[in-house]
Amino acid sequence: MISGTTKLIAHLGFPTESFKAPLIYNPYFDKAGIDAVVIPMGCRPADYAAFVKLVFRLSNIHGALVTMPHKVATMDLLDETSNRARVAGSANAIRLGPDGRLVGDMFDGEGFARGLARKGQAIAGSSILIVGSGGVGSAIAASLADAGARKIALYDGNEASSAGLRDRLNLYYPATEVTVGPPDPAGFDIVVNATPLGMRPGDPLPVDVSRLSPSTFVGEVVMSVAITPFLAAARDRGCAYQVGTDMLFEQIPAYLEFFDFPTTSADELRAISRL
Repeated sequence: MISGTTKLIAHLGFPTESFKAPLIYNPYFDKAGIDAVVIPMGCRPADYAAFVKLVFRLSNIHGALVTMPHKVATMDLLDETSNRARVAGSANAIRLGPDGRLVGDMFDGEGFARGLARKGQAIAGSSILIVGSGGVGSAIAASLADAGARKIALYDGNEASSAGLRDRLNLYYPATEVTVGPPDPAGFDIVVNATPLGMRPGDPLPVDVSRLSPSTFVGEVVMSVAITPFLAAARDRGCAYQVGTDMLFEQIPAYLEFFDFPTTSADELRAISRL
């Protein structure tokens, strides 16, 4: 039930037909008795900067979820943000501060990191290979560095992309050793596919799985299929793994905390979602 006291969470993106967040958040708000609602708002890129400023003038606005194609553009509209968002170069959440300031953060990588932690995979002190230095790869790298990774190796077909991410990580997380090189998974504690490889039949594998140790934890970001060919091959070698949709469900508790709502678990969200 939406009333005059309901807090609005705008879901900003374009187009809106594929939006899944309302089908997860709103059933949870209903079950938990939280007087809030996530509402899809289709905003074209040309209107985005002006619209964000206006929507946050509403008296009942509480925050916003941000999706494509606005994550990068959001950074220029914020008054305050996190190192995770600065490394990623994008933000996917905005909340209204008590002084009217717009505070942003990036939770794609946080969802990935929380998934690892919940499965018992240590991040602090670990060595990690991330294949893909685009938006999601950058967000994951930032969150894993934030969680204390000892070493992060980056690979992307676009060398400038990897080099830029390396430089941002060195700036904001100097305690983590960051290198750029080939996607050889041998010797790493964690290997992440942060590319679209696996979405289409016949895609090559992101790494040579014959070089994977059975003790390596393997993570995936592709969500269109649960067990991608990469995960299937890693599983056959005895590797523990994380499916792509875990990143989606695991980041929602972090969003709830960001918005100062009572939090929950990824398992509960999966159980009550209407996807």
